[in-house]
Amino acid sequence: MQRHYKFVLSNITIAILALSNQAHAQDQSANPAALSKSADSQAEVQQIVVTGSAQGRGIRKIDAPYSITTASEEQIKEANPLSTADLFKIVPGVYAETSGGQTGPNIEVAGFPGGGDAPYVTIQLNGAPIYPAPTLSFMDNSSLFRLDDTIDHMEALVSGPNTVLSNGQPGATMNFVLKTGENGDEGLFRATVGTGNERRYDGFLGGKISEGWYATIGGFYRTDEGVRNSQFPTDDGYQLTGTLTHKLDEGKITIYGRTVNDKNLFFTAIPVTANSAGVPTGAFPGFNPLTGSLYGNETRFFTLQTGPGQSQNIDMSNGRGINLHTFGVDFTQKISGWDVSNKLNFVSGDVQTNAFFTGGVPQTMNSYIANAITNANKNTAAVAAGGLATTGSATYSDGSGTVAGNQQVLDAGAWYVDKQIRSTTDELKFSKELIKDHTFTFGTFLANYSSHDIWYLGNSTLMTATTNPKTINVALNNGAIISNKGNDGPTFYSVNDSYTGQKTAFFVADQWKINPALTLDAGLRSERQTINATLENISSQNIDTNPLHLYNQNTSVLNGTYQSVQQNDNATSFTVGAGYKLDKDLNIYARINSGHLMPQFDDIRGDAGSSVTAPVQGIHTYEVGIKSVGPVLSLYGSVFHKVFTGIQDSQILSSGQTIWYNYGSVTNGALFEGAWRPLTNLQLAFSGDYEDGKYSGFQGIDSSIGHSDNGNQLQRQPKFQARLTPSYRVPMDWGSIKLYSTYSYIGQRYSDIQNQQVLPAYHTLDGGIVAEVGDKLEFRVSGTNLTNTFGLTEGDNRILGTTSGVVMARPIFGRAIEASVAYRF
Repeated sequence: MQRHYKFVLSNITIAILALSNQAHAQDQSANPAALSKSADSQAEVQQIVVTGSAQGRGIRKIDAPYSITTASEEQIKEANPLSTADLFKIVPGVYAETSGGQTGPNIEVAGFPGGGDAPYVTIQLNGAPIYPAPTLSFMDNSSLFRLDDTIDHMEALVSGPNTVLSNGQPGATMNFVLKTGENGDEGLFRATVGTGNERRYDGFLGGKISEGWYATIGGFYRTDEGVRNSQFPTDDGYQLTGTLTHKLDEGKITIYGRTVNDKNLFFTAIPVTANSAGVPTGAFPGFNPLTGSLYGNETRFFTLQTGPGQSQNIDMSNGRGINLHTFGVDFTQKISGWDVSNKLNFVSGDVQTNAFFTGGVPQTMNSYIANAITNANKNTAAVAAGGLATTGSATYSDGSGTVAGNQQVLDAGAWYVDKQIRSTTDELKFSKELIKDHTFTFGTFLANYSSHDIWYLGNSTLMTATTNPKTINVALNNGAIISNKGNDGPTFYSVNDSYTGQKTAFFVADQWKINPALTLDAGLRSERQTINATLENISSQNIDTNPLHLYNQNTSVLNGTYQSVQQNDNATSFTVGAGYKLDKDLNIYARINSGHLMPQFDDIRGDAGSSVTAPVQGIHTYEVGIKSVGPVLSLYGSVFHKVFTGIQDSQILSSGQTIWYNYGSVTNGALFEGAWRPLTNLQLAFSGDYEDGKYSGFQGIDSSIGHSDNGNQLQRQPKFQARLTPSYRVPMDWGSIKLYSTYSYIGQRYSDIQNQQVLPAYHTLDGGIVAEVGDKLEFRVSGTNLTNTFGLTEGDNRILGTTSGVVMARPIFGRAIEASVAYRF
């Protein structure tokens, strides 16, 4: 039986808890154990954050009048993130679907009706966005970034002032700050082994190189066959990062560079059983949902027929990988009384997708042949050439024999996407206290970015509905070839497009300290964006002249003619906030944001040749929260109200048909996180959120979609999710042992806008143990999904509605264990 938990944490309740916490701290001030626990909380009290600060200098996390989550290098490791996106699980109000592997996640922000990819999430490196567009098709910010030991800490901001800063992200911004060597000389080598024959080697070296100069270098190399056995490496690649820092009299400059070449297999929906209502219940016979994979040696290499005499090779091991180069300069300096900050970032490289995208549910071989006969006999050219078909035969493509009639088979599209990307961003800020208690800030954000896309979508492949499947040839007795080496369908959508985008934004902000307790701030951003696109037109062609080759007819072919599209957009955003100190380490705050999300390249392509213009999304957020840090209890909580308008989205069905939607939404909710330290060395951290988000103003551009989806729950977002992370450190004569675990609960969601594809609630257990031997050696063992929970993050996005008996859905990964040893020098 599914239980649906509702959780609303009022500000009054939070305030009472926080004030009780402060009172308890005063009562225990003379207790040595309490003093020890107080020491544990001092680092949190004094923690400085820079993300969201308009002034360009840091502010205490507890004083920041907005919701922000932080994680040290050790806290990142204890979170056991499967990928960059998976680290969002520690951020209240963000739900990342990482069941696809290292890359290609769907990341949902509470109250932001995304439904796929990560349009409301920006990843930053040293305060600069990795790419100014949060998401393009087959590419989100998190897929362009890899975690390693060169990261000093992370800061994640949900809503807040970033709606007027940097690239103006109104959703979530996760900023990774690199180590610079300023904290002392450090060297590290780490070797890791794990499930799926994982082998990973990390290294880092940093410190002072001369007076006022510091440098670091570090990175990793890894190869991993993964939890899902695919018979070839799931992840294979390396990363190298370096920094050079020079301290100035009243500032510093850091130059950094990073290169990464990493291949990551991408997993999509697989068959699972379902009840009569279409709700997934468990494993499809012969296919383990925790470890099964449609990839294998027989489904690794393909040659796509992209036009008469033209082809494209696919190697599935490339997955959703990247070959990317990053260069940046982070500069801060006081000049004539002004605090000046400039963040420059340049990114260039290649982003590929070679992956299976599944469609319809499995069927028997006999059923497939019967349908093939029916369809072939409707093809007048095939009938004219060979007559009517009455029977068919199926054989394995590797020559191993005939396929049994009761063998379950399915189709999966072998999709190829290549994106050559480039971006240059620069944020320049000036801050100064022009009049007493007023700190005035103004600045600019400039971005120039591009993408050249080559796509071949479709390419249906017939295979057994098993792990490491075999491909199948099918021929009919009239000579018609239905499946050739598994290929039973053509490319249904080809793309050869080039895009360039320019953003110019100006922002101003003022922070007014009315008295020692009350601070007000306000910011305004004016942004202009121009997108130019050159799109090659497509036509439908038969690849060859044989009318009995049914597998390559009506192929989408690039035809050598082009059209140009340009769109200019302007938008204004603002933020207004107030913070009030009830006590030194007890603050309340309130904030109102009005932000926007500009159309991106894919929106422009979708509107090409029509009178429709991609809209600018309007986003309005209202938030009230409280922050408290004490020796026993730390607590951060907020309630919010969010309103969206002008959202345009699309869905590609298994037939190749694209359906477009326009809609808005209204959401109320609450976020919370904190830590309870009842005993010395024992901590229970917790976080979570509740949201009640519904669609509004829904319109379907396609005639098959009506207005009935108004009031439906926002797709893919749980109403309630929470995490509990206990940890206990045991001091030893030779060092220490620390045990930690995380229990996560994810509530029921719907995979589709229509709320017909149910994704049941699930819970997972992660954990680990780390032993520090002196100050040189570290031994760590950690695991994810230790209970082998069957949980789903995605349904069948290629259909409308659902089916019973069997559905296509994407499960989370099964149990994975890894062990590492690190040596510091």
